[in-house]
Amino acid sequence: MVRTDPDQTPLRVLDLTDELAFQGARLLVGIGADVVRTESGASLGPAARAHWHAGKRWTTVRDAAELDALAAGADVVLESGPLAGLRGLREDGSSRWPHAVHVVVTPFGLTGPRRDWVVDDLVLASAGGMTWLGGRPDRQPKPPPREQAFQIAGAHAAIGALLAVVSGTPQLVDISAQEAVAATLETAAVAWVHAGRFPVRSAGVYEHVAHQIFETADGYVAGGYSGSPRMWTDLLTWMAERGQAGELLDECWQDAAFRWRERPHVDEIVRQFAKGLPTAEIAEEARRRALPWAEVVPPERLTEHPQLRDRESLVTVTGEGLPDGGVEDVGFPWAALPRPVTLPAIREAEGDSPWRHTGRTRQEQEQPKSRAMEGVRVLDLTWVLAGPYVTKQFGEHGADIVKVESRHRKDPTRFAPSMHLRPGSDPDDSGYFINFNRNKRSVALNLRTDEGQRLLREMVPHCDVVVENFSPGVLAKWGMDYASLRELNPDIVLVSMAGVGQTGPWREAVTFADTLAAMSGLAYETRDPDGPPQGLTFGLGDMIAANSAVLATLDLLAQGRGGHVDLSQLEAMASTMGPAALEPVLGAGAPDPRTAEHPNRSPHAVPHGVYPVAGDDRWLAVSVTDEARWHALTRIVDLPCVGSDLSARRSHEDEIDAALAAWTRGQDGHKLAELLQAEGVPAAVVATGQDLIEADEQLAARGFYTVLDHPLTGPVPHEGIVARLAATPGGLDRPAPLLGQHTDEVLRELLDLTDEQLAALTAEGVTE
Repeated sequence: MVRTDPDQTPLRVLDLTDELAFQGARLLVGIGADVVRTESGASLGPAARAHWHAGKRWTTVRDAAELDALAAGADVVLESGPLAGLRGLREDGSSRWPHAVHVVVTPFGLTGPRRDWVVDDLVLASAGGMTWLGGRPDRQPKPPPREQAFQIAGAHAAIGALLAVVSGTPQLVDISAQEAVAATLETAAVAWVHAGRFPVRSAGVYEHVAHQIFETADGYVAGGYSGSPRMWTDLLTWMAERGQAGELLDECWQDAAFRWRERPHVDEIVRQFAKGLPTAEIAEEARRRALPWAEVVPPERLTEHPQLRDRESLVTVTGEGLPDGGVEDVGFPWAALPRPVTLPAIREAEGDSPWRHTGRTRQEQEQPKSRAMEGVRVLDLTWVLAGPYVTKQFGEHGADIVKVESRHRKDPTRFAPSMHLRPGSDPDDSGYFINFNRNKRSVALNLRTDEGQRLLREMVPHCDVVVENFSPGVLAKWGMDYASLRELNPDIVLVSMAGVGQTGPWREAVTFADTLAAMSGLAYETRDPDGPPQGLTFGLGDMIAANSAVLATLDLLAQGRGGHVDLSQLEAMASTMGPAALEPVLGAGAPDPRTAEHPNRSPHAVPHGVYPVAGDDRWLAVSVTDEARWHALTRIVDLPCVGSDLSARRSHEDEIDAALAAWTRGQDGHKLAELLQAEGVPAAVVATGQDLIEADEQLAARGFYTVLDHPLTGPVPHEGIVARLAATPGGLDRPAPLLGQHTDEVLRELLDLTDEQLAALTAEGVTE
């Protein structure tokens, strides 16, 4: 069953999505929405249909009048696909259903010179900059597995829907899938802004932290030695106990900067250490020692994971065509909303009207908001990437973000030289920090002092949301666990973002983005057919988790109630594995056509891959999913004369790929993309960070990169806003703060402190 708050009627959602936003509709099912589709999803395989459409109902719509009648009962209409195929827009670009929140997800947005371009996941990931980051340096770039570009777009669609619900104003929400991807690259574009360089694919070797995938005696683990000094010394102790520390015991290796410069040598010694141990032993011992290492597991083992099972984060799908008792699937990223534990397979709606509820009562705004989260104050206790990515989105849409930080608990994105991007920058000038902390105010509080903790507690009654990504138990030590916060503020929303959640047998596990990717099955699927898993080279999991936390928080705000969002980053990443957990039971459909030479091949398209174009290591993504697009491609390119259906093309795939690569090689990739798109063939350059910042006319036309004037760096482009709300648009108003820049301002405003009291706090080292 779907458990919902009995005092709230479910949000009614009309689901007009294709695969571009399937994830958005699924996430709305996860918060208890009543979701109705206009088709049954029968075109999907059984595993995909069970995963994407469980918990929904479907009804037949014969014409535009019936569609309008159905939409009239919806609170939210979620629509996706190529612009030419949308059913909910008038000729002037407005919504046909102005009474509702109408979210429209298109490949490139509703405006701009590429608004009519078409994509599949590979082409979208390439246009958004994600494909460039994946794969081995000596082979083709490739996107993350399981259509992560589509899933990112869907997540932002769900976020856009709830932002509009929170605003109280029915409106059109424009989601560009390309912008959703481009906002999910960690430093791939902003490194070009701050350092005139961009990351390159590296087979999973992280650029900013010393983590990667290591071979073991019988498998693979993800791990490394970045983080706090304790993590290095404890790993070194472990290696020394086994007689494998070598010269790393010498004093010079205690210097983090020296280790970073000599990283290849350190990596080799760690590699030999890992190779001598069984996978399970490394993973178990690392958890015991509180070190960020984890086994790289295949996704079909997710339903066996003790942490996921203990937290009841899996969902059982039952219904027609499924085994007796149902099948277990990955669930949803949050606990305590609550979330579904059992869902029926999609089924036909009964009766004249499919809506079982009257929908949520809309609260009339005394004065319409200018931004969706205007009037919401967020106490931001986060650091690094996942947490700041949450509060960044809240700040973009009008929330007052009070960021509490200190030089006594150094955020690596401020203080670690490896994360500054720009050589010679200081903590107030870190390019990484600047991008993810705009629209925030900084309060410096030394939380190692009793007075600092007291001031922090006194701020809680003046806030609506608290976001933290400490290890479980840290807030309780400060008297700020959820029960204590409720005593201070009964309506508070607490968002906790621990790696594997606040409860469960692994709750103390120390995790990084790579270890979570390993636990979730995502890292396993980055392997080429002839090689080991490669992992990811950017913090995709952090941003997936952040989007999940944003959605859950907005749901509580929309209901007008407090609550504790126990967000597990592991569960967030597992939820993006698509039907992987179901495929061993229900079948994976077509066999995997990938080869070592062609890692981007797809069971659903031929040709499907990236092809060399003019320039050093430059590529063009091309995908042909149907016969019409094949005929369009063959009008442009002389390809082997084969039958036009997929099976005929598959039987000649090597010849087709060779001929297509021979045609693209030496030609300008941007011009080829325009030529192919003009004929309706999905294609895009595999964009680098430099391409996105300097050469992408679509992003430029839509003003995606917004320039803010930072007091130290001057005018700096920042990644822009993804959810574009027509009536309550967001905006980037202020650059990232200097450390403690707003301490006096905020403490005066919230706590009425005097100049004398502020001076005393400074003298005592509390506000530093």
